[in-house]
Amino acid sequence: MPTIAASRKHLVLVHGLCHGAWCWYKVMTHLRSAGHRVSAVDLGGSGVHPSRLDEIATFSDYIQPLVRFLESLSANEKVVLVGHSYGGLAISLAMERFPNIVSVAVFITAYMPNYRDPPALQMTQDKALANMLIRPCNFFLEDMSKDSLLTSDRYGSISRVYVVCEGDRVMDEEFQRFVIKDSPPKEVKSFPGVGHMIMLSHSQDISLYLQEIADRYP
Repeated sequence: MPTIAASRKHLVLVHGLCHGAWCWYKVMTHLRSAGHRVSAVDLGGSGVHPSRLDEIATFSDYIQPLVRFLESLSANEKVVLVGHSYGGLAISLAMERFPNIVSVAVFITAYMPNYRDPPALQMTQDKALANMLIRPCNFFLEDMSKDSLLTSDRYGSISRVYVVCEGDRVMDEEFQRFVIKDSPPKEVKSFPGVGHMIMLSHSQDISLYLQEIADRYP
């Protein structure tokens, strides 16, 4: 189950592939101290989720814990969705499904698909992903190759913010800049010299920026 802290704004944090809700523990502490409500979700086969990742057959199954969590929220509640790395795809489909409850989405050194092309088209431009495909890890490329997963009037209607980690060696800066050009967000924030796991290495910096975003978007 997601970990929840009571507060004034609700931020929902989504991890990348092969991680879990645990990777947000420092950020959650900072945000909780600032008075925000925070939830970190374990996606299918991740963290303390009972299934193994290789037992998750489809991307829908993979993001089902996030979907169920968002379905459990009250009808008038607004959230700030935050996705790291591969988690950008998870929050994108959640935005498509729940456009009325997402005030803004933050993509942290993440995939951020456009609504014109299948998400797999952006993924195949990632050299790091190409190298990782030789390893036993499920990227759900077949699911991500389907047309019409995202639409302009649902996913496209939500404000998006992109966080660039310029020192990232997993999803390098060149690819992050490609993602921004391919699917332009409302704003971009760069962290010079910061690597892929910003939530662990620079937790206070990213927490302060997430607070700023939460305060600026209704």
